[in-house]
Amino acid sequence: MPTGQWFVSDAGLRWFFDAGAVSLDFAYLGGFAEGTFGSASGLPASGWDGLATPADLDDWLASRFTGLAAAATDRELQDAKTLRDAIAHLALRAADGHLPEAGDIDMVNLYAALPDVPPSLAGGRRQAGAGRLRVGQALSSVARDGVALFAAVGFVGEPGARLRHCAADDCSLVFFDESRAGTRRWCSMQKCGNRAKVRAHRARAAAPDA
Repeated sequence: MPTGQWFVSDAGLRWFFDAGAVSLDFAYLGGFAEGTFGSASGLPASGWDGLATPADLDDWLASRFTGLAAAATDRELQDAKTLRDAIAHLALRAADGHLPEAGDIDMVNLYAALPDVPPSLAGGRRQAGAGRLRVGQALSSVARDGVALFAAVGFVGEPGARLRHCAADDCSLVFFDESRAGTRRWCSMQKCGNRAKVRAHRARAAAPDA
C-alpha cells in the first residue's frame, strides 16, 4: 500500500507528509491528541477532522485500496474513527516512551482480527474470491499494519528508536523512520527540514570569521 498524503496548513502551505506506515497515515486524519496539529506543525488546526463524512473515508481508502465496494456507511465511519484514534494514541505513547493503554491495544487487535484485503498478483485470468472489497476489510488491513508496526518498534521508546517525533523544536509530528540508515530527523524536508537548513545557513552567515 502506498504511504504519505498531502496536507494544507492553516497558513495555506501545501506539503507532503509520509508518516512511514499506512496505519500512521490513517491516524493523521484527525486522530492525534489536542495540540499535535496547528500552525506550528504545519497541519490543519486540531479541530480539523479528516474523517468528517463517509465520503472522506471512501476517498482515503480508495487512494490505498483498489476495488472497494459500496460507499461507507455512518456506522463504518464511526468504526474508522475509533480505529484511527487508537492507533494515534499508541503512536504518541510509543514515541514519548510510555507504555500503551490496554484499551487501545484491544481496539487495534479487534479490527486486525477481521478479514482483511487479501494479497493478489495482477495478470491472472480468473478472479479469486470476492470481486469487490468491503470497507471493513480495508480497515482490517490498516489495523494489521498497525499491529506489525508496533510489534516491530515496541512501545517504550529508546535511543535510536524508529518511531519518533520530528526533530524540529516547534513540531511534534510522529513518524516511523523506514530509511535504511535510520537517520530520518524531519517530518518532511519540504517543511521542517528546509527550515532547519535555512536557519543553519543564516547562522553560518551571521557568525564572525574565525
